[in-house]
Amino acid sequence: MSHQTVIVLDFGGQYNQLIARRVRECGVYCEVKPYTTSMDDIRAMNPIGIIFTGGPNSVYDPKSPQANPEIFRLGVPILGICYGCQLLAHNLGGRVVAATDDSAREYGKTETYFNTDCKLFQGLPAQGITWMSHGDYMEKVPEGFSLVAHSDACPNVAICDEARGFYGVQYHPEVNHTQHGTDMIRNFLYEVCGARGDWTMGDYKETAIRTIREKVGSGKVLLALSGGVDSSVAAALVAEAVGNQLTCVFVDHGLMRLNEGDEVEAAFKKWDINFVRANAQDLFLSKLAGVTDPERKRKIIGEEFIRVFEAEAKKIGQVDYLVQGTIYPDVIESGAGDAAVIKSHHNVGGLPDYVDFKEIIEPLRMLFKDEVRALGRELGLPEYLVMRQPFPGPGLAIRCLGEVTPEKLETLRQADFIFRDEVAKAHLEGTMSQYFAVLTNMRSVGVMGDGRTYDYTLALRSVTTSDFMTADWTRIPYDVLDRVSVRIVNEVPHINRIVYDITSKPPATIEWE
Repeated sequence: MSHQTVIVLDFGGQYNQLIARRVRECGVYCEVKPYTTSMDDIRAMNPIGIIFTGGPNSVYDPKSPQANPEIFRLGVPILGICYGCQLLAHNLGGRVVAATDDSAREYGKTETYFNTDCKLFQGLPAQGITWMSHGDYMEKVPEGFSLVAHSDACPNVAICDEARGFYGVQYHPEVNHTQHGTDMIRNFLYEVCGARGDWTMGDYKETAIRTIREKVGSGKVLLALSGGVDSSVAAALVAEAVGNQLTCVFVDHGLMRLNEGDEVEAAFKKWDINFVRANAQDLFLSKLAGVTDPERKRKIIGEEFIRVFEAEAKKIGQVDYLVQGTIYPDVIESGAGDAAVIKSHHNVGGLPDYVDFKEIIEPLRMLFKDEVRALGRELGLPEYLVMRQPFPGPGLAIRCLGEVTPEKLETLRQADFIFRDEVAKAHLEGTMSQYFAVLTNMRSVGVMGDGRTYDYTLALRSVTTSDFMTADWTRIPYDVLDRVSVRIVNEVPHINRIVYDITSKPPATIEWE
């Protein structure tokens, strides 16, 4: 099935992934592409609409990222957000200047007034809160555009040329702080672009299964199975496509949580698949010895994953394809083109240059985490597996700051288990999206048993999120944190201080490394 497509053209905005997520929530497929994407590539995607993201630059700066002028002659509707709005004005005959006083410069929650005759605001309240973040000002609006929203400080919060399907908003409709922001995006998609809403996980499942079958043919497939949500859904999807042509290899790299290797093996031995557990703890720990840089850790683990898979493949016989559970946030955060690398994911930016397989298949590569869960349900996976808390491919190596040693890993495993155990006892799992312990590389003085200690500080981390692209730290009750702290310092050697991470994403990432 061919889906209608919207392109999110990225000009360096911090919310580019979130815009894409909102579009997909509205039942419309979209992809994030860099602003440098060629017009031939854009035409080939046959988009029903294009969204310009925000960005940190000023459109009148000669060095700022610019849109190809041809894009305005495609006859495709465009929604410009923040910088994207100013880009529309700048390219179509308007004038954007730096705001000289607070009258045109706006940040944060802002009371805004809308003209509901405009298709973008059709059926929505005429007044509401928007999230502003702009220091430039549209001094002149292009000819043919109308002002369709204003605030007390700024007369041109939103502009539109409905004849050409061009819309611009100075605020960020994709963030939760903007009231009815998703409804505005939905109006753009359905009222302006003529979307059908043909992006569903049921359709995606059937299309993916058919595509995998056609690609694989009679070949053999090896799947990297971690036991996490992503690889489990990928396993179920590929198993439905090619059956016993699939072998799932679980690489036990010695970086799992307490008893997790045994639990993964027990769970997947119940499935009608070929399951191999490759015990490679000594190999991974020897490669990580003395390594402290988090990017080097990720790349080492990524390469060793592939090498172990290659070794297992040779035992099985000729294997043509390797399957990985890479998902869209992994791809975006690992960077592409001019995009910044936030961190290399072991199954994206951490891959070695040479891989001894005919091809790598990544059937979840364009899905966000909640879409992966929805696909898992479509495939009939049990809820406990679909809703399993995410665990990074590099495992505890990126939750053990500094050098990774067997002793530090054992300390972290015990502490992490206690944290998760107390969360379960308090029945708080449903209030958290991801929670874990981090063994910092910092030591501090403590007092235990009337004696001086000099031991590690452990950090606890818990976040709540709908898409894992942005996240808020969880407000865990103090009494639960107290029980966790008391148990860890009493039951786990070499920890004498507990701290709780109260940083959201952004500015932090969910993991510490």
